Amino acid sequence: MLKIKEYLGKEITVKIDRELGTKHPKHGFIYTLNYGYIPNTISGDGEELDAYVVGIFQPTLEFTGECIAIIHRTNDDDDKLVVAPKGINYTDDQIIALTEFQEKWFESIIIRK
Repeated sequence: MLKIKEYLGKEITVKIDRELGTKHPKHGFIYTLNYGYIPNTISGDGEELDAYVVGIFQPTLEFTGECIAIIHRTNDDDDKLVVAPKGINYTDDQIIALTEFQEKWFESIIIRK
């Protein structure tokens, strides 16, 4: 199993289980981007490692792209990868704005390569 920082800059396939535009099953907020997990991984919370997919503007079930950042939650043990189409980058402020729909309940920092 890779340490989470080792995902930075790597090509990763994300299985999407919460498509763009769907509602969270418990909390009711709407996913404003595709959100999923990296199969066969384990995160700090004991579940598969989660990932936000940025730069894709339609619902999808699977996406392969480059890990451009990690959202490291400082008050939770559930870090998130940020995956984008190869060659497309987002600033920290853009990542914060894009993931705010869910990350607003957590304190975090963005980790880069």
